[in-house]
Amino acid sequence: MRQGSGDGDVAFRVRAAGGILLVAHLLLVGWLTLRPLQVPWVSAANLHPFAGIRADLALGPTQAARRIGEGLLLLAPLGVLLPMAAGKLSVSPLGSLARTVAAGALLSLGIELLQTGVPGQIVDVDSLLLNTVGVALAHVAVVPAARVRLRRRVERTRDGAARREDASQGRTPTITRVGIAPQSDALPASRP
Repeated sequence: MRQGSGDGDVAFRVRAAGGILLVAHLLLVGWLTLRPLQVPWVSAANLHPFAGIRADLALGPTQAARRIGEGLLLLAPLGVLLPMAAGKLSVSPLGSLARTVAAGALLSLGIELLQTGVPGQIVDVDSLLLNTVGVALAHVAVVPAARVRLRRRVERTRDGAARREDASQGRTPTITRVGIAPQSDALPASRP
């Protein structure tokens, strides 16, 4: 296949765009979560699962939706950007989901651990849970449909390139197989 056509070009473009967007998103997340805050006091770290979510729900539906939504949306783009940066179109959907969610959970854990040394930031296990669920939801909502669409595009591109190649150069000639030794009945009789 000629360079610049087919699935190699599409995969390269998807990988390049995914890598650039992934770096930009991680820089934004780092700035949002790891910058020091000037606050008069800091609450204690939340190490009990769902305690922060229950506290958010006690604030009322609007405030709870905002806080829980922030937790879900912070790392949700990773659910799309990580598979995009990998650039693979034909992978197991469950394997892709498992790898993406694991990477999102590890990244969220890393952020939470780094926050222990940042003034004004606190560790919250519920943030870890919400971030991981957000990555999973974004992956399930976007990636399978996007991969199907990109595979169809690659197939159309491949078929179109093959038709153009056939039309411009004609069909590839075929050569019949030729034996390298004559048949045994064609050999002359041996003399005694």
